[in-house]
Amino acid sequence: MNPPCGRCKKPVYPTEKINCLDKYWHKGCFSCEVCKMALSMTNYKGFEKKPYCSMHYPKTSFTIVTDTPENLRLKQQSMLNSQALYKEDFEKNKGKGFSVVVDTPEMQRVKKTQDQISNIKYHEEFEKSKIRSDAPPPENRQDYEEQPSNPVRFNQPAGQMRPAAVAPPCGGKRYQAMYSYTAAEADEVSLLEGDLILDVEPIDEGWVFGFNQRTGQRGMLPANYVRPV
Repeated sequence: MNPPCGRCKKPVYPTEKINCLDKYWHKGCFSCEVCKMALSMTNYKGFEKKPYCSMHYPKTSFTIVTDTPENLRLKQQSMLNSQALYKEDFEKNKGKGFSVVVDTPEMQRVKKTQDQISNIKYHEEFEKSKIRSDAPPPENRQDYEEQPSNPVRFNQPAGQMRPAAVAPPCGGKRYQAMYSYTAAEADEVSLLEGDLILDVEPIDEGWVFGFNQRTGQRGMLPANYVRPV
């Protein structure tokens, strides 16, 4: 019995039979489904058991999967499985130490830059600590900060000689040095804290004349460095 043609459904005799795509065809019926161009066994392309030419061969494309409740459930289940696997790997690798990083030229450059930054910060902290170490001890800091600066000497025009201090008559008041003072001029008297100053007389704004009992020197000294006793 002769099989039917895949296109016209009429019987196909052996002399005109083409066996292709699991069907039998007449030679004239074996043509493109779109343009009806005659095809042969060498130039046809099959799609869903139908012959096509190269021009009209259907292009395959991806179909969009609808977010059905079942698909959403599967998606959520996959995410949970992924998180479980991640946590499991994390716990396994926990405590195994860091992985070895290849010492590439880029890594060497980054390391060198970090070392330079660390050195700069170290020197900054070192300089700050030096400044802090130069400050007076806490118990002496108040006296250090409250120590008066040297009083202004005579207000006189530039280039004019300062008149020499004239010793006042004896019989002045007794004073005691509150701070140490180093003489800056030949007519001044150096002081140490606690020195007793005799025959003190004021001679100028901010300055007095007196006799240092400890050193035996007589001369000028700053008034805000001594107090009456």
